[in-house]
Amino acid sequence: MRVTEVLRSHLWAIGFFLCTCAIGYGARWAIGDIYSSAEATDLIQALSRAGLYLASAIVTAAATTLALMLTLIGMLKRMESEFNEQTYRDVDLIALLASFTMASGLAVLLAFTLPVGEFDTLPPRWYIYLYEGMFAATVLTVAMFAATVAILYRTVRRVIKRMTPGREV
Repeated sequence: MRVTEVLRSHLWAIGFFLCTCAIGYGARWAIGDIYSSAEATDLIQALSRAGLYLASAIVTAAATTLALMLTLIGMLKRMESEFNEQTYRDVDLIALLASFTMASGLAVLLAFTLPVGEFDTLPPRWYIYLYEGMFAATVLTVAMFAATVAILYRTVRRVIKRMTPGREV
């Protein structure tokens, strides 16, 4: 399947990803410009307090999603009705996105555990870059998980529709 076909068949997921990125950009825009390393250090510490919980929850949710995709594959194989290739592709895409989300979440968790205020040898401007990078990584991790949820909903809905023939879903 070509990339354009994949993109066209997952417009909701792309929409969720872009909407989440836009909200993140809006939040960053609302914070405003950062002019000093002290200001950036304070923002990093504030971001890391909430970010640790957020990244931890996303990593847990991504790991759970991966485990449930294995269960779904087993269930699909045992069911009497045949599923089209698109269902299996979506399960594969969910697993791929959940894996990337989990890896990204782990990287964000690792970044948030750095003792930022203790880096004496870093040039002051680097704190600003570090904050920008950590904020962007957090937003992208949340956006990837939002896209995963959109594809997951569509796939589960397709499975439910196949399991309940004769009923309008």
